[in-house]
Amino acid sequence: MTSPLPSLDPALLRRALSMFATGVLIVTTRSGERVHGMTANSFTSVSLAPPLVLVCIDHRATMKQALLEAGHYGLSILAHEQEHLSRHFSSRKGAGVDVEFEDLEGIPVVKHALAQFSCRITQAPDAGDHLIFVGEVTGYRHGEGQPLLFFGGGYKQLHSASEAGLQPSA
Repeated sequence: MTSPLPSLDPALLRRALSMFATGVLIVTTRSGERVHGMTANSFTSVSLAPPLVLVCIDHRATMKQALLEAGHYGLSILAHEQEHLSRHFSSRKGAGVDVEFEDLEGIPVVKHALAQFSCRITQAPDAGDHLIFVGEVTGYRHGEGQPLLFFGGGYKQLHSASEAGLQPSA
C-alpha cells in the first residue's frame, strides 16, 4: 500500500517541469474561412506505423472546441526567427502580426516553419486538465534551420560549440 503524496505546489511543479527543453509549435485548424491557431509545446511523436503524433490542449482553451469540431489539425514547428509568431498565438490579444499560412493536405499551417504536419484526429482522451489529441499524419514537409526552443520559462536557441566558445572534444 502506498501513502498519498504530500500536497504539490503547482507553481513549484510548473518550474520543475520547465527544466525540460522543448520545441515550440503552432497548432492550427480551420472553421469555415477562419484559421484558429495556438502556441503549444506539448507535442510528441507516438508511432511511425501508423504515423501518429499527439498534442495536449487545455480544457479551457478555445482551440479545444475548434479541434473537436474540425476533426483535424496542422502542426508547424517554429524556427528560432519565428518567436514573434509564438508570442502572437499565445496572446489573447492576437493583433499586430501578419501571419502567413499555406495549406498542407487542405489544413492550414504556418508558412516558413521548420516542419509542418497535417493530421486527422483519431483519439482525444481526457487527461486531467487537458485533452490529448492523437492525430494520424496525413501529410508533412520540412526544411532547414534552427528550432525555437523553450526552457526555464523563456525562449532559447541552439548554439554550436564554436559559437559558445567551446572546443570539440577529441
